[in-house]
Amino acid sequence: MSGLSAILLVGVAVVLVAARLVRAQPVGGGRSRWWIVPVVLAFLALREPGLVDSSHESASLALLAVEVVVGLAIGAGWAWTSRVWADEDGTVWAKGTRASAGIWGGGILVRAALFGVGTALGLHQDSSTLLLALAVTLLARGAVLSRRAALLGPAYGDPAAEAAPAAWRDRV
Repeated sequence: MSGLSAILLVGVAVVLVAARLVRAQPVGGGRSRWWIVPVVLAFLALREPGLVDSSHESASLALLAVEVVVGLAIGAGWAWTSRVWADEDGTVWAKGTRASAGIWGGGILVRAALFGVGTALGLHQDSSTLLLALAVTLLARGAVLSRRAALLGPAYGDPAAEAAPAAWRDRV
């Protein structure tokens, strides 16, 4: 991938993430495809030869592993600090909070520090590492939000819950 196309792809991904952070969006459901964008980003990152610096393989792999763990933590933290609710028709929604923005901002600082560590170690770093970390972040966020949505109880006034016998309603 050329430098310009990599910059454009990373820019589009960051805009997508920012939009998901500040807008309320529906979550999950049986037709949910939250995993498509992260899988495409991971595919694009993994097909690039610059993911691991061949002259410093072990240090490069260690830094990549740290980057992936940081991505998992940011995605999970972002999802756990997001507000999740169900509306009247049962659609589950999520919206980032100030804490979510803080986690995202802190993640950017940690990634900048990791880039600095890689530069200090003399590692060749490519945008594919950032794409892979972003894919892992989005996968973790989607998985945690989907799980939180599944655990959310039925919305108030749910016809299925109202049709249940009184004995079942009392147990739930």
